Amino acid sequence: MEQEKRIGVVGIVIEDLDKVSIINDILHQYSNIIIGRLGLPYKEKEISIISLVVDGTTDEIGGLNGKLGKIHGVNIKSALSKKVF
Repeated sequence: MEQEKRIGVVGIVIEDLDKVSIINDILHQYSNIIIGRLGLPYKEKEISIISLVVDGTTDEIGGLNGKLGKIHGVNIKSALSKKVF
């Protein structure tokens, strides 16, 4: 049986801009669950912010969050729908 999917948002704040290429590689690995992406470089503050809309299983979304959360200089928060699809 296929695992139920959830829709959610993932907010990523990148304080160490040297990590951007690593983050983009991870996002590419999970591109199958990313349905929308907005990236904002905030040059005046020397940070970048990425907002993702995701549609995947809790395991897939958790895997993405876990990989991103291990990167020093990167802060991540997510919220998922209670409704399953």
